[in-house]
Amino acid sequence: MEDVVVLIVGAGPAGLATAACLNQFSIPYVIVERENCSASLWRNRTYDRLKLHLAREFCELPHMPYSVDTPTYIPKKTFIKYLDDYIECFNIRPRYFTVVESSTYDIGGKCWSIMARDMAKCATVNYRAKFLVVASGENSVENIPVIPGLENFPGEAIHSSGYKSGINYSGRNVLVIGSGNSGMEIAYDLASHGANTSIVIRSPIHVMTKELIRLGMTLIHYLPPKMVDHIVLMMANFIFGDLSRHGITRPNKGPFVLKMGSGRSAVIDVGTVGLIKEGKIKVHGRITKIKGETIEFQGGKEDSFDDIVFATGYKSTANMWLKSGEDMLNSEGLPTKEFPNHWKGENGLYCAGLARRGLAGITIDAKNIANDINCNIDSMSG
Repeated sequence: MEDVVVLIVGAGPAGLATAACLNQFSIPYVIVERENCSASLWRNRTYDRLKLHLAREFCELPHMPYSVDTPTYIPKKTFIKYLDDYIECFNIRPRYFTVVESSTYDIGGKCWSIMARDMAKCATVNYRAKFLVVASGENSVENIPVIPGLENFPGEAIHSSGYKSGINYSGRNVLVIGSGNSGMEIAYDLASHGANTSIVIRSPIHVMTKELIRLGMTLIHYLPPKMVDHIVLMMANFIFGDLSRHGITRPNKGPFVLKMGSGRSAVIDVGTVGLIKEGKIKVHGRITKIKGETIEFQGGKEDSFDDIVFATGYKSTANMWLKSGEDMLNSEGLPTKEFPNHWKGENGLYCAGLARRGLAGITIDAKNIANDINCNIDSMSG
């Protein structure tokens, strides 16, 4: 049994940011990570052409700005280098290959009892922690929907986490399922590499340029969200025109009101809309079933495909190992309370990076958690 003041679960950006903020108060902590590296999602499960979708001023972690020569929209490799420098700067030493299997609150001992497995040594490790921070992320495991007949599809069907580049798909008929930022960008990448590309767009989405999102995120500090939405939607309509005849409709709520209410992000166009308008990327509605290589869509339309890429997101797995945390996380492993009050549970339990607010949200969470722990430590010792 190892006694620790704070145990942080997860060494992605949220866990690293929390560690850095605790560092500012000289609060001791242990950070555990199930993978063999920090930020494994960014290193191992993202496509090559990825850039951060938000401007760099919205993507800094606490206490370490980007260097002046960092581009406004940061490429994946540059961001990973920033994270490595961050770990070095704050002397963060994650314990890798350590999988948390259960954690329960010990009322008598007033501490969290955490059982983990050290995969490298094939040994069980037990921790007793005054404070527990869930920073294992919204994106723990791939989410692949159940589609009738998928098991008999003869081609390659992969999750977007396994997609790197469209270079090997030239001349092939590829269907991208999911129209968030990853799905739209993967469709663009495939089409750019000569694949016959189609995309499933099942529900309404806001399509914006990165400049419009940057403008909106700046204006939101000065104007009501509805007014910001009105401005950016007017400009988006001017840029893109009416996309409904191309199979893309807008939600009833504006992009910033929607993001603040549900965490759903607007799609930042990287050129996909232009290829859809040119007919180089086909848009399909909901899939009804798969019959061999033939896929049937709502309305009875059918098409044949060689490969499928599921850009259908991820799920949090925190609720699988976190017991006694029902007040903070729901059955999907996401916060029960709405932003900005989502980050704190009971009995010294916290979560960082689960509010669907990106890196800016992670920074807010990490600072709140460290400040709160610092106050509670003072009151305990007093």
